[in-house]
Amino acid sequence: MTADTPQLKLRGAVADAVALWSLAFPDMSAEPTGADGPPCAQRVEIAGQPLILTGGTPDDEPADARPFCLLIRCDSATRMDRIARILATGGDILMPLGEYPFAPRYTWLTDRFGVSWQIALTSGESA
Repeated sequence: MTADTPQLKLRGAVADAVALWSLAFPDMSAEPTGADGPPCAQRVEIAGQPLILTGGTPDDEPADARPFCLLIRCDSATRMDRIARILATGGDILMPLGEYPFAPRYTWLTDRFGVSWQIALTSGESA
């Protein structure tokens, strides 16, 4: 048995999500999926995690995206704040940026494409 690359159906255009996410993650890679993937899709890699993105309309409501979430661990509060600020633009904050019993600094948000993100400062680092 093998696991395949997770596929996310977005609210809106894939190119718009790639443009936003590449601001938050400058080392992100993106390429068309080609003949082996769905039409109008991109294969991306964020912090080593491969994903396939497919687009929809801005009015598409994906099945509750919260059960699936991308967890990003940052080694600096400055980088974490920048990523959270970019991804939160036009989205919803589910748990505000702050200190929690399980993390020195953490936030949970949904971006404007309906993708859920948990962003945490690596334990041991100062906020």
